[in-house]
Amino acid sequence: MRHRFIHLIAAILGTIAALADDDGIPKPLRDDTFDTLMANSPFTRSLGISDSLILTGVARFDQDTYATLMDTKTMESILVSQQPNREGWQLVGVGGDPSRMQTWSARIQIRGGEVVTIRYQKPPPRPPKSSTSGKSGGSTVGGSSNLPAISDKQVSEAKAAAVNYKDGFLADGYPDKPPAEMVSKLSRLSTSQREEINRTMFGHRNQGLGLDARRQIYEGLVDRALQRR
Repeated sequence: MRHRFIHLIAAILGTIAALADDDGIPKPLRDDTFDTLMANSPFTRSLGISDSLILTGVARFDQDTYATLMDTKTMESILVSQQPNREGWQLVGVGGDPSRMQTWSARIQIRGGEVVTIRYQKPPPRPPKSSTSGKSGGSTVGGSSNLPAISDKQVSEAKAAAVNYKDGFLADGYPDKPPAEMVSKLSRLSTSQREEINRTMFGHRNQGLGLDARRQIYEGLVDRALQRR
């Protein structure tokens, strides 16, 4: 961007110099003199794919690290991990003090190999939701933390879904009931394990993650819980 700006200013100065007469006195500027600058303003032009992206969270499950991004233009949440997602984005690394989220950053490799750094920002306000209690979704499976609080209703739903696991629940990432393979896995977990996972998933839902992102995390949590049995 810096080089384009320098070339643009140089072109404008050259235009002004060309307008000067033989005595060195500039002639009046025409209306179209600054058309190029107005059409390619360095102050309004988008700098790239990361302009509208902010980092909203970092979670670690065993050896895997996940970063949640938000596109502030569309309010869409994007999950990025060490494995490329469907957009081809891959988490290269995270930085900052784990205890101070305002210092967090994530390095993301996008299609074509370019690596951009996305920094933490407080997500913009969303439409008002139902009031929540002081219960926190921060104590979660696999050591994840910093999730939004969950409501009393969600706590009850997590408990009920742990018993009626074949029916699924709002935060599992499935548009309908979980598939037979997932039901089989859930059947091998204890009710308390399922409830803990469900509470974690409600925290991710409150964070604004979409179906695909929640399903990926949910399946990972279930698989890891099975490995620890």
